[in-house]
Amino acid sequence: MDIKKFLTESRAVSPVIGVILMVAITVILAAVIGTFVLGLGDQVGDTAPQASFSFDYDDSVSPSTVTISHESGDAIDASLLKVTVDGVEVTDTSTGYEYDADGAFAGSVGAGSKVVIEKASDDWDGETIRIVWTAESGSSSATLQKSTAPA
Repeated sequence: MDIKKFLTESRAVSPVIGVILMVAITVILAAVIGTFVLGLGDQVGDTAPQASFSFDYDDSVSPSTVTISHESGDAIDASLLKVTVDGVEVTDTSTGYEYDADGAFAGSVGAGSKVVIEKASDDWDGETIRIVWTAESGSSSATLQKSTAPA
């Protein structure tokens, strides 16, 4: 073996390792930048709460009613919830549906909270009732529970 040639040889493993490290850093940097550019990095805090609601329909009274009860799960700020019937938000001025005298959900909606919706005309007839949550920022919403009225 020629020791003189060995000491003057310029080839080594380090250029290969350097290239591999540069490629790895480039891939990681591209992934991080991509998540923020595509908006995947700013979704913290806008996750829908987990809650279970029950629906109890009563056509034996006039006007017909449905009692919506929060059964279990996260407590939710009432200002972030709305009730819709066939896509129409239930409000005191809504045509055909309104909250009974007790009013809508108020304060913090937790287990045991109830709201009663009255249907001004006829009995329930297959309407779809949804509890919809909207994030405080307004950037996202989710249907927490859905029920179809008996026909």
